[in-house]
Amino acid sequence: MSTLQRAKCRAKAHPLAVDAALAAGVLACMVAGSFVDPHGPDGVTWGLRTPDPLSLLLIALSAAALVFRRRAPRTVLALTGGLTVVESLTGHPRAPVAMAAVIALYTVASTTDRPTTWRVGLLTMTVLTGAAMLAGPLPWYAQENLAIFAWTGIGATAGDAVRSRRAVVQAIRERAERAERTREEEARRRVAEERLRIARDLHDVVAHHIALVNVQAGVAAHVMDKRPDQAKEALAHVREASRSALNELRATVGLLRQSGDPEAPTEPAPGLDRLDELAGTFRSAGLHVEVARADQDTTLPAAVDLAAFRVIQEALTNVQKHAGPRAKAEVSVVRVGPHIEITVLDDGGGEDRAPAAGGGHGLLGMRERVTALRGTLTTGPRYGGGFRVHAILPVKTRTPAAEDPV
Repeated sequence: MSTLQRAKCRAKAHPLAVDAALAAGVLACMVAGSFVDPHGPDGVTWGLRTPDPLSLLLIALSAAALVFRRRAPRTVLALTGGLTVVESLTGHPRAPVAMAAVIALYTVASTTDRPTTWRVGLLTMTVLTGAAMLAGPLPWYAQENLAIFAWTGIGATAGDAVRSRRAVVQAIRERAERAERTREEEARRRVAEERLRIARDLHDVVAHHIALVNVQAGVAAHVMDKRPDQAKEALAHVREASRSALNELRATVGLLRQSGDPEAPTEPAPGLDRLDELAGTFRSAGLHVEVARADQDTTLPAAVDLAAFRVIQEALTNVQKHAGPRAKAEVSVVRVGPHIEITVLDDGGGEDRAPAAGGGHGLLGMRERVTALRGTLTTGPRYGGGFRVHAILPVKTRTPAAEDPV
């Protein structure tokens, strides 16, 4: 911290001491000015006059009042203005008591608004200058009278300028603090969104593959003794599903690594180009899945492509978990104008189906994915049994510039 900054801190911590020092300096200037004779034969001379005792008393009182200029600025202005009027009417030769009134007027102007500064400044200038010109012992055009008019105007103008500068600095500081808070809030929001996205990815990966592992492990356990070849095939599917789960988990967790950590092996985010592969994994688990596509080989943005894949993956996982092994699922991908529509239906063939309409983390994750892309998701039971998942996603995502045109 520099010497100037330390001095400013001390001044803010002890304002009364600063005002007392200012009052002492003004007192010294007024006492010195009272010995100046502006009407000497050779111009302004020193030591050619002695001020009246009343003038010295007025000087002392006005300087003492400045000690309290911050606590009661208008009261101090009224007091110093009154003492200046008395000096203007009685002092001959005149002492510069008006200096204290100018300081007091500056204080009022620097601590109030502009309309108040105009009103108080004009009133002070009128009263002090009018009293000096009309009732004083000097001619109305004397330079002392004109000096009162000029210095009171300068005091009011300087105080208003200081107040305006303080207001500008405060506004800049507030804008900077507001911008800093906005940046912090935006950073926290982005972190929360990223956590939510990673949580959805982890849920989709784990729920899908663990459901397949569970089904295939149950099949292997059931046919282990009677049909070892089928059990071996089921265990191979378990191994393949677990390997896929580990690969996708490794790719997702790789996003959380620090910049200095070793790079984790990653692969492109899955999309609708892997829909047949996805359906094949469910068919190998015993679920009858039919896929129909009428999207005319539409190229989707990466976010939309991933969301469409995850919606189908989660919907089929729910069918596998809740609809039972005899259920049938139908997947359709259709391009309708500027949207891509994803529909997953099942017939609820299982007898032990859980009430999926209540909504779990899977349905919540699907809804959040679709909503984040300005799409819509509809889920619910079908008439006559089964469940329906219908998602509408935009083919083109909107950029912030397109959303908020200026």
